Amino acid sequence: MRADRLLSLVLLLQSRGRQTAAQLAAEAGVSVRTIYRDIQALGAAGIPVYADPTGYALVDGYRTQLTGLTAAEARGLVLAGLPGVAADLGLAEAVAAAQLKLSAALPDTLRERADRMRQRFHLDAPGWYEDGDSSDHLAAVADAVWRQRVLSVRYDGWTALAEHRLEPYGLVLKAGKWYLVARGERGVRTFRVSQIRELSVLPQTFPWPAGFDLEAHWRTHIADFRSRMHRGEAVIRLAPQAVERLPHLLGRAVAEAAAAGEPQPDGWLLARVPIESDSHAEMQFLRLGDQVEILAPASLRARITATVSTLAAMYGAEG
Repeated sequence: MRADRLLSLVLLLQSRGRQTAAQLAAEAGVSVRTIYRDIQALGAAGIPVYADPTGYALVDGYRTQLTGLTAAEARGLVLAGLPGVAADLGLAEAVAAAQLKLSAALPDTLRERADRMRQRFHLDAPGWYEDGDSSDHLAAVADAVWRQRVLSVRYDGWTALAEHRLEPYGLVLKAGKWYLVARGERGVRTFRVSQIRELSVLPQTFPWPAGFDLEAHWRTHIADFRSRMHRGEAVIRLAPQAVERLPHLLGRAVAEAAAAGEPQPDGWLLARVPIESDSHAEMQFLRLGDQVEILAPASLRARITATVSTLAAMYGAEG
């Protein structure tokens, strides 16, 4: 453990230049007194580190070649720009160590550019109104994916809890939500990690499926999901101010269909838009209030009429 820390100190000094004992202690998570002892140990080992009133530094021109990545650090490299994701997967320390080693190995000009990118660009995956998923099982699932270990899960599906024996192929982070792509009794399916209620990692392993590509599979899955999502159609009238809100409230597909609608003499827009179902469309269109009128199907218009009547009676009773 101390050897790892000593190497980290050398890499910090190599990548960042002069550092105070307090700065090194904060990075290493130890006391300043421990840093003093570590610096003495580095000097005794022949590392040309020197001290002056402003801190510690390496002799100009010295560069260590001890920048080899561990297996965990190599796994974490793909998440180097997503510290929150790395932490969720239990790889935060490995990612930090890998970043430090890469930074130390870069020439000064490239390291400066990398630091500037890190300072000026940040990816926040979840949406505005959600903080993303949290699951006690995420790290275990990720480890099983990596080691190709079979999982036994108790999964909270649409209707009831169900037992599944899964061969986990990969994890996908979509809009702050984690999805597990795995083969079960019904073939390759997608499971929401946060809906796993119980999980056991079995001793059995499984062979990697020949030709499987997670990214390609996910693209196909999304295309299929979208094709199944909008199977119905509604005829609506939209107020001008509602058109601008459609992409945010009802999604791009509805917004694009509405944009192709027919302008009416009163300034409203007559359009045919895709819907998933009457119940889903009712919840979506009610978000637009009096800025939308449903003309068809009659079943959807009746649902909204009944809901509005119930609301009117509820609030009218207080008057």
